[in-house]
Amino acid sequence: MSTMLKFFVSLFILLAPATIASAQHKGRKVSFELYNDTFNVYVDSTLIVSPPKTITESFIHSSYQKLAQENYASIIDSLRSYKQKHQLNDWLYYQLIRITAEGIAPKKENYALYTFYKWFLMVKSGYDARLTLAANRIIFYVYNKEDISDIPFIVFKGKKYMCLNYHDYNHANLNDDPPTDMIGIPEATLAFSYKVTRMPDFKPTDYEDKKMEFSYKHRVYHFNVKVNPKVDAIFTNYPGVDFESYFNIPLTKQTYSSLIPLLKKNVLGMGEKKGVDYLMKFTRYAFLYENDEENFGKEKRLSPEETLFSKYSDCDDRVALFFYLVKEIYNLPMIAMLYPTHITMAVQFEKPVGKPIMYDGKAYSLCEPTPQSEDLGIGQMSAKLKSSSYQVVYSYDPKKL
Repeated sequence: MSTMLKFFVSLFILLAPATIASAQHKGRKVSFELYNDTFNVYVDSTLIVSPPKTITESFIHSSYQKLAQENYASIIDSLRSYKQKHQLNDWLYYQLIRITAEGIAPKKENYALYTFYKWFLMVKSGYDARLTLAANRIIFYVYNKEDISDIPFIVFKGKKYMCLNYHDYNHANLNDDPPTDMIGIPEATLAFSYKVTRMPDFKPTDYEDKKMEFSYKHRVYHFNVKVNPKVDAIFTNYPGVDFESYFNIPLTKQTYSSLIPLLKKNVLGMGEKKGVDYLMKFTRYAFLYENDEENFGKEKRLSPEETLFSKYSDCDDRVALFFYLVKEIYNLPMIAMLYPTHITMAVQFEKPVGKPIMYDGKAYSLCEPTPQSEDLGIGQMSAKLKSSSYQVVYSYDPKKL
């Protein structure tokens, strides 16, 4: 071998590993634990976009065109497979996408790029998601047909889009500078739903034991309920959904198994009305009361599992938990009654108790699951509500399901 040939071979050997390492460095392996499983995906270097100094519509369009021509399908397939395996509702699937985008483009390093990847993964998953630029902000919207409150929305071409990243702007009024354009992809048409009809499975080690007790008919009942702090993270930025969606958020399997069978055992032989009274008193007295402004500094509805975990809860939270318990144990018709500053529940028995609440030609008995100045029984209403008007915001009838 000539001296010159040896030189080039040696040079190739020296440079090749560095070239390979550089290419590997540009690609990224995204791996994290979510719920009761590990999500793994490799992001090829061709799918890595350089962070923009300034976010522009031109950057969004050009970056989308670049990624759309590369092998992104394996990432979307992995996301969809994980969604199907764990039966994730849209809101939980979005959490998966959000964490994946964080692994590709960390939020703290470049918020615009992180938001771009969330949008890209959403539209390639089929959702009609939109990006818009206004007042030096990149705003992320998604098409939604439900009655959602507490977050901004915009109507674009006759369709309602909810803001998915409102919380990242310290609750600024995003409508002060309305967008002039909504960047979307024609083939992405799916509506996004905020309904959570199934909670994910978690590892048994994620749960803590919470001891609680309350007195009923001169007897003290003790509970050791499995609660999971990670459930709270699922609902950190969850908006105010309609009452039907809110009341039907279930418990996780571990929490359910630690509470519902014990409650069923405790009410066994009591009779339907006394059993519902027991559940009402449990919901009323097993937890400390505090309104949301004092507890969170804002209005925040807790899911039933969050209420079990939280130190404090208010009337919204207790009504949702009471509804869930009555539904699981007795599956009786119920109505939710919303007053100007309070919400409560009424249950339909074969024969009503006290002065009945009439709704849709049927008689319901008031069941107050929130502490009042009086120790109210079934069919009794707080004195401060007797002269107030209310609205039935949700009606549950198991026969119509």
